[in-house]
Amino acid sequence: MHGSDPDIMTFENDRPSLRVRLFHLYFRLRRPMTLGVRGLVHDRQAGTVLLVRHTYLPGWQLPGGGVEVGETMEKALERELAEEGNIVLTGVPLLKSMHFNRQSSPRDHVGLYLIERFSQPAPKQPDREIAEVGFFALDALPQATTPATRRRLAEVFDGAPPSPYW
Repeated sequence: MHGSDPDIMTFENDRPSLRVRLFHLYFRLRRPMTLGVRGLVHDRQAGTVLLVRHTYLPGWQLPGGGVEVGETMEKALERELAEEGNIVLTGVPLLKSMHFNRQSSPRDHVGLYLIERFSQPAPKQPDREIAEVGFFALDALPQATTPATRRRLAEVFDGAPPSPYW
């Protein structure tokens, strides 16, 4: 599990760790409105999608993160995919939808991109942020795949109507 590291995210009584609360406070002060990106990396030939498991959040989810000041959404996506999955874009990502992420903050929005042209020069190795990374068949997702991730996959691949909420 996570051992005794106090910086690792825990959800005892559904409360985030001090580290995560401070992280959100920092961004609330630095960026009154936050914007993030998530990448739905889809290997069409294999019928798989890339999911990551963070060290500080529960569950498997789509890779992504915050857009920094002065950074475009596409550049943030490119950076986050490289950091979290060792993914290199070889084509233009397609913006599929925008969502209000009210679970994270009353001012957070997330753009979901579909990526079908990419390379992965080598598997992503675990680090302080990423515990595991893998490509999973759409019909064999890990049990701990987050509900929001499952909703986004259903919207893109099963024709479910896109929700305005993450």
